[in-house]
Amino acid sequence: MILKQVIEIFELLDKPSANGGEVAKYIENYGNDNLKVNVETVKGKQGSTDFIKILIKGKNGKSNNGSAKTLGIIGRLGGLGARPEMNGFVSDGDGALTALSAALKLVDMNTKGDILEGDVIVATHICPDAPTLKHYPVYFMDSPVDMDTMNRLEVSDEMDAILAIDTTKGNEILNYRGFSISPTVKDGYILKVSNDIINIMKRVTGKPPVVFPLSQQDVTPYGNELYHLNSILQPSTTTSSPVVGVAITTETSVAGCATGSTQVTDVETAGRFAIEIAKEYGQGKCSFYDEKEFELLIKLYGENRRFQRKGNI
Repeated sequence: MILKQVIEIFELLDKPSANGGEVAKYIENYGNDNLKVNVETVKGKQGSTDFIKILIKGKNGKSNNGSAKTLGIIGRLGGLGARPEMNGFVSDGDGALTALSAALKLVDMNTKGDILEGDVIVATHICPDAPTLKHYPVYFMDSPVDMDTMNRLEVSDEMDAILAIDTTKGNEILNYRGFSISPTVKDGYILKVSNDIINIMKRVTGKPPVVFPLSQQDVTPYGNELYHLNSILQPSTTTSSPVVGVAITTETSVAGCATGSTQVTDVETAGRFAIEIAKEYGQGKCSFYDEKEFELLIKLYGENRRFQRKGNI
C-alpha cells in the first residue's frame, strides 16, 4: 500500500510554490547511497517547469554494473496547476502524483532493505502554473515546454521498458473509473497486450483487466496535426524500448484543468501497479512483448519506425 506516499507527495504538489527542488529534497531524505535525484529547470514559450529524474539502484542493476533490466516510470502531464486561471491541483497532475508516489515508496523500500533486482528510473516534471489547451470534448492542460523537450528530459537510453502514466479522463471512449493499460507500443507498432502485465494488473486490482484502445494516430508525434487521445504514448516516439500506457480514467469526461478531481484510491492503485511491475521486470519475470514474435513481424512486414516521425509535413 502506498496511500501514505500519495498523501505526502500530494501535499508537496498542491500549492502555487510547488517545485522540483523541494520534492527532490523530500525524496532524498528517505534515501541512501542507492538513490540519485536530478532536477533541471527548463523555460519555454509559455513559462517554465522543473524536470525531475530519480534513479533507484537495484542490487543487480546497470548502475551497479549488473545485468538486470531497467524499468522507466514516466509521469506524463502538462502541468500540476492552471494558475492563475484555476486554484488548486488539476486532474492532469495525476500522472506526476502517481509516478512520484511510486518513487517515494521504492526509495523507502530500498532503504529498509527491500532492494529490487534492477534499476528503476522515475521521471516527470513539476509545473504549478501551466496554460490550458482547447480540446474536444473537454479542455486539456497545455505545457510550458514542447513535446520534444519533454521526451528528451524524461525518456532515458537506460530505460529498457517504460510505463507512461497519464491522466486520461478527457475523452468519450474510456468509461471506467480506476486505471487501464494500453497494448505495448514499440518502434511504431501497436502490439498485443502483454499477458504478464495483465496478470499483474488483475493481482493488484482484484478485478478483470481493462485495456484502452489505441489508434495509429496516438503513437505518432505531436505536431503532425493528427488527433491524439492525449500524450500518454508520446514516449514511444523517441525510443526503441517497449512502452505501455497506464491511463488513470473516469466514467465521465473530466477536463484536464479541472480541480478537485483526483481520486486518491485510483492514484494509489496505479502507483502500486507500477511498483509490482518494477519488482518483476528487474527479475526477468515480466515481459512487455514477445521478442520472437516481434522479430517475425519485422521479417514479414518490415519496420514501422516511420510512425515515430512527424511525416511528410
